[in-house]
Amino acid sequence: MSEYINTLLFGIYPYIALAVLALGSIIRYDREPYTWRSGSSQLLRRRQLMVGSVLFHVGVLVIFFGHLGGLLTPIWIFDALGISHGAKQLLAVVAGGIAGIMAIVGATLLVHRRLFDARVRAASSTSDTLIIVLLWLQLALGLATIPVSLGHLDGHEMVRFMSWAQGIFTFDPAASSYIAGTHPIFQLHLFLGLTILLLFPFTRLVHMLSVPVRYLWRPGYQVVRSKGAGRAHPAE
Repeated sequence: MSEYINTLLFGIYPYIALAVLALGSIIRYDREPYTWRSGSSQLLRRRQLMVGSVLFHVGVLVIFFGHLGGLLTPIWIFDALGISHGAKQLLAVVAGGIAGIMAIVGATLLVHRRLFDARVRAASSTSDTLIIVLLWLQLALGLATIPVSLGHLDGHEMVRFMSWAQGIFTFDPAASSYIAGTHPIFQLHLFLGLTILLLFPFTRLVHMLSVPVRYLWRPGYQVVRSKGAGRAHPAE
């Protein structure tokens, strides 16, 4: 890959994806708040949905926070804790592999349900189908990086990706150079991940940002029908 293309894909494209992610999510929430949800089709093939959804969500959450912590934690912190780069990479391979298998099994069930059940397919939008297929491909690419990672257990490759990710968030103009020459499977995995972030505000994935924390402190209430007025009154 030429230096120009490498800079475009991994030095400029990340900022485009992150800007669209942030601004697109804010605009959608402001203009179309009622679409800020995950459309439900749980009445259709409920058992397959539940099994697939649990496996997928648990696996993806482990992968997401693992990537977030692993890539953005300053390298000196691992060094200060006495965690070698090789040990960190081995942990990432084992934990990420287990979570990745869970997630892709769940995603496979969800893709099969969405594509091969006529009723679910009729109730799905094009973006619903597109994003779950892209997520499946991303998980498959992530698992495909494991054999390559096992050939670099010294952790050197992982340090390069950590330097790239942290360089993007610190506006390091040389960030893209850190992953120049890395294995194409890693670069494709990164590119597709950035593309998913770019598409995030326009898909059902926005429901990930809607954590209903307000229910933790909202006082409970009970609706009681009044015989006289025929109206419902809240009762403590």
